[in-house]
Amino acid sequence: MRTSTRGPRGLVAFAAVAALTTGLLAGCANDSGDGSPDSNGGSDGGGGKGRTTLTVGTFGVFGYKQAGLYDEYMKLHPDITIKENVTTRTDVYWPKVLTRLQAGSGTDDIQAIEIGNITEAVQTQAAKFVDLGKAVDKSQWLPWKLAQATTKDGKTIGLGTDIGPMAICYRKDLFQKAGLETDRAKLAEQWKGDWSKYVDVGKQYMKKAPKGTKFVDSASSVYNAALGGASERYYDQGGNVVWDKSDGVKKSWDVAMQVATSDMSAKLKQFDPTWDQGFANGTFATVACPAWMLGYIEQKSGDPGKGKWDVAAAPTASNWGGSFLGVPVASKHQKEAIALAKWLTAPEQQAKVFAKQASFPSTPSAYAGLTPGGDTTAYFSNAPLTQIFSDSAKTIPTQYFGIKDQPINSAITDVGILQVEQKGKSAAQGWDAAGKEIKDVLGQ
Repeated sequence: MRTSTRGPRGLVAFAAVAALTTGLLAGCANDSGDGSPDSNGGSDGGGGKGRTTLTVGTFGVFGYKQAGLYDEYMKLHPDITIKENVTTRTDVYWPKVLTRLQAGSGTDDIQAIEIGNITEAVQTQAAKFVDLGKAVDKSQWLPWKLAQATTKDGKTIGLGTDIGPMAICYRKDLFQKAGLETDRAKLAEQWKGDWSKYVDVGKQYMKKAPKGTKFVDSASSVYNAALGGASERYYDQGGNVVWDKSDGVKKSWDVAMQVATSDMSAKLKQFDPTWDQGFANGTFATVACPAWMLGYIEQKSGDPGKGKWDVAAAPTASNWGGSFLGVPVASKHQKEAIALAKWLTAPEQQAKVFAKQASFPSTPSAYAGLTPGGDTTAYFSNAPLTQIFSDSAKTIPTQYFGIKDQPINSAITDVGILQVEQKGKSAAQGWDAAGKEIKDVLGQ
């Protein structure tokens, strides 16, 4: 999740199980995290001795260099050299970007913006970014993705890169042992439209669960997956904090509590070593998985999991993750930077990044040509991966994020839900604990 600590941009690709360059919730990629250039000294991708050097500031691994896009662009534009400056963590990256935006100098020609920071950028930094909507055909992007980077007066400060459409990854061998349906289409029908139905399948699973296994990895993962499909989260369209009144939050909390107060959760914290071990040991039967998580599962479950994992449509269309590319007004080469940002986020280039590392495009016209690698398809029981994720992507609702969206979410998952799931508190006590934390976050 591309939140305060860089999301999983660098996961193993659909096309191949490459070295895991994971950012996840704890950071990504290959530098010291201090905002310095990457390990190649600000690599230009291996070419270019042009007259104009464009710098691209990213957090974690966006895949442009890895997919050869920088090299390709420099061959098409011999007068351009591209230098990528990588910072591992967004909680290091974004504050530095804000400081440089306010100073009006020191920014890269292109700055990546994480989905968790896009609302802050739109609401407080729009004047510091170029309106990219004037340079592109905005209909290329999913409407909800475009809306996230667009101001009330129609200025588009960022072009969408990837998204994280949701599915349910499940161990069909464990389902079979528990006497449950294993066919992905029939299974999806059982929980279609309601995450509570997914929990109902979990209750059935636990009646005959194979020894040492649980239905799901954690209650927090169910909460986040359900909330990812809600039109209203912690803020309303007017920018008002409504976390305690939000229908989406309440429904997601309720379904998470069904998990947390039952015996169906393995009570693992996602991206911790124990979670990784859970994949390796087959200790949970399902996990809510956006497209980028397939490579993670493949790597952590290893050869023993091949052909045992399958993928079914999630109960509701949901999104976890995604970023944008913006061009600061302070860019020394605005015209050239706009052209590069436009090219990197075009459907053709998004498809190439997908083929390299499973970053799912935010441009629907790319979907028809997306082809997962044969190894990954076989690993997940020949599931129609592109269809499942593209169907979800096309119906995800527009969501409104606020400046304190991330800490509010952490208060609910890491304080409220944890109190119930791991410390045995009641749902009411967990909600109260989350509320106190949120008041501190909001300075109330």
